[in-house]
Amino acid sequence: MRLGKGFQFELYLQGEPLIPGLPDDVALNCLLRLPVECHTACKAVCKRWHFLLGNKERFFTSRKELGFKDPWLFVLAFQKCTGEIEWQVLDLTNFSWHSIPTMPCKDNICPHGISCVSFPSEGALFVCGGMMASDVDSPLDLVFKYEIQKNNWTVMKKMNTARSFFASGVINGMIYVAGGNSADLFELDSAEVMDPAIGNWHPVASMGTNMASYDSAVFNGKLLVTEGWLWPFFVSPRGRVYDPITNTWENMALGLREGWTGSSVVVYGHLFVVSEHERMKLKVYYPDNDSWETTQGPPLPEQICKPFAVNAYDNIIYVIGRYLHVAMGYISKRNETGSSENKWRFSVEWQVIDGPKLSDLTPSTSQRERIKREGADGSNNKRGDSHSGSDIGMDSNRDRLQALSGERA
Repeated sequence: MRLGKGFQFELYLQGEPLIPGLPDDVALNCLLRLPVECHTACKAVCKRWHFLLGNKERFFTSRKELGFKDPWLFVLAFQKCTGEIEWQVLDLTNFSWHSIPTMPCKDNICPHGISCVSFPSEGALFVCGGMMASDVDSPLDLVFKYEIQKNNWTVMKKMNTARSFFASGVINGMIYVAGGNSADLFELDSAEVMDPAIGNWHPVASMGTNMASYDSAVFNGKLLVTEGWLWPFFVSPRGRVYDPITNTWENMALGLREGWTGSSVVVYGHLFVVSEHERMKLKVYYPDNDSWETTQGPPLPEQICKPFAVNAYDNIIYVIGRYLHVAMGYISKRNETGSSENKWRFSVEWQVIDGPKLSDLTPSTSQRERIKREGADGSNNKRGDSHSGSDIGMDSNRDRLQALSGERA
């Protein structure tokens, strides 16, 4: 076990052992496994514990030096009464919750319409776009970066276009964003990309149609974007697929976009959807025949209430609902080699983890549900590429939930 010279020197100056009866390297290995929620109480034990646990950057730098790779789940949540945004983090090793510093926003941001992407190997989280709390017709071009090791936020260079309710994803280390709402809720067809190492945004091929994102996913190296079903369901939902290699967009397969009725994750190289309706079974997409099938196992536990936040890590699906209760879906697969189709079949078993104590938090939403309303003249408004605010209803369905392995080198 090796420690940085500066940290070794500080430990030497403190004198007394970290834990009486144990060598310092063994004691340090134990203390670095303490959940973050315990730091406030534990740092009062002695000066050396306070030195280690009283500074988050020192604590996580030491973890990184010793090769700790515990995954965390980040949830963008808000107080339902006040709309105040806060980030809550679930330690997936200890199943304990803690919060991180607030984003450095000069103005109040609406908790809906924001997109987030993560880089687990770097312990970094990027938050893009959204809209003002005081004016939902004014999207934002802001970009923030959170680093676990430093436990702070950095303001990054702005996107070329302000947008809310848009698609986002990471492909080959690059951040892509596409579509969304612009000013006055008009829909965009533009897309852009950022290299996190450089920080500059550059345009890529336009989508070919103006649309906001109901949900999106990175699947087989491509960015999939769907607008979701529109009431009263007369027209099939639109969907677009971006290939970064050829820098081109194409229409999404009919079965894929018509069956995409919830929040998506990719597990075992397959696209899964958690339905936006409560107590529904998980379903999986099969590209070979462009169809969806429900997985074996029980539906989503009844403790998990809308709005949902969904993501996956290490072949486990995490669904967070009201009060930040978490359903962990353990996915198993088997190959039906004896059947004529010879394809993988999936099943799920759910486990529920309680949210933070006395929590009244709700997962924020990056998903948009559009409701067609009857026009003032008595006619039904038909779908166009752009919509005014009176034509669109928004519902809090889900947020993009980020699973990070915070201390990976």
